[in-house]
Amino acid sequence: MFFEDLYEGYTFETVNKAPISRVQLVKFAGASGDFNPLHTVEEVGKQAGTGIIAHGMLVMGMTSQGITTWIPRKYVNKVSVRFRKMTFPGEEIQVFGKIIEKKENNRVIGEVLATNSVGEVKVSGIFEATLPSRD
Repeated sequence: MFFEDLYEGYTFETVNKAPISRVQLVKFAGASGDFNPLHTVEEVGKQAGTGIIAHGMLVMGMTSQGITTWIPRKYVNKVSVRFRKMTFPGEEIQVFGKIIEKKENNRVIGEVLATNSVGEVKVSGIFEATLPSRD
């Protein structure tokens, strides 16, 4: 991918993730060290009034995976996200992205959204990348 290939409004191909599973949440707890029982223990989720919720960093990781699917990681300079809504087991996450600005020195600014299948935004963010030129 080259700087010249992109334009403001360019939309990347959607990245579709499999439904979030309870096993995935347990594995992520082990990998991340985040053993908050709200992510794995049904009774704790019921007491909190939410049920089990996915780790925010898991969904952020899916968002980042979307970005690096579109643009090689070595060109990505910055990613900034905001968590918008809780994510629950069984939800399927789709990651959408588009270029919102082209800047000098081959830099692009993009927007990224992670939503569930009914369009609720779970994570929103901005990324910046410096791409090679065809020249």
